[in-house]
Amino acid sequence: MPLPRKPSALVLVIVAILAIALFVPATMHAAAPTASCSFNTFSAPTGYSLSAVDGVTDEGTVVGQLLDNNTQQMIGFSYSAKGVFTKYAAPQSVSTWLYGGNGSGVNAGSYQASAYPEGMHGFLLQGSQFATVNYPKAANTWLFDVNQLGAAVGSFSASQTLTKGFLLVNGKYTTIAYPNAQITYAQAINDQGVIAGAYIVGTVSTGFLWEDGKFTLVSYPKAKYGTALVGVNNTGVVAGNHFSGDFGYGFIYENGVFKNVVYPGAKFATVGGINNNGLVSGQIFFTLTNTLGYTAICK
Repeated sequence: MPLPRKPSALVLVIVAILAIALFVPATMHAAAPTASCSFNTFSAPTGYSLSAVDGVTDEGTVVGQLLDNNTQQMIGFSYSAKGVFTKYAAPQSVSTWLYGGNGSGVNAGSYQASAYPEGMHGFLLQGSQFATVNYPKAANTWLFDVNQLGAAVGSFSASQTLTKGFLLVNGKYTTIAYPNAQITYAQAINDQGVIAGAYIVGTVSTGFLWEDGKFTLVSYPKAKYGTALVGVNNTGVVAGNHFSGDFGYGFIYENGVFKNVVYPGAKFATVGGINNNGLVSGQIFFTLTNTLGYTAICK
């Protein structure tokens, strides 16, 4: 699997599964019950399309990425609980992503540099304060989340064919790499230091929780192309997505039980994150180009 140059591997996997789903007849999905969700939806601002809807802070601010319909440039966004969009492009970038954030207004993201060799760089953003995060000597770095204590997680290109995850605390990096995996993504971190993510072998993704060097695997039952975890909150509720040949669903996972996040009438509802109040964020797909963002309380 080639290294992702623009969207994260997780986003690419979701898009690939969505493309399959639109042309394969629907089948009964009974691997897990459907969560009871109360949805609030939002559309992209005028002139933009939703490229990805990712994490959500405890204040209910959702972050992600927009596509400028005129320039085709990808830029980050935040969408507040009051319905206010804020757009953001990193300095000297051709594309910017926002993936997660903490309760102090610090957001974690990545950008692709405009100058040669156009590598990926992580960053932390608080208001107008911007700090680049680069794993030492890595050609590409992605930063996905930051917790209330300032611990951040992301991934880096260890070689042209190998991507590993990392935990960054007080300037010290700890590598997170599942044995024999081509790609390990450290996607989210809660305030207790529990990390949620996924590793990829071939075309199959497996979700994991990582704490103090120990992996705990989380696999949605009978998911043909696997599972990816994108969030874990302080009460241990996990959010993620699973992939099969005909559907891709978001889910929440608690006490060993999976529950699907399903929006009535949509092809898919993917999950981008979960906050400490149990608020889930994500994206609803009616078609590949007709989508909505959402927040939801799911039980």
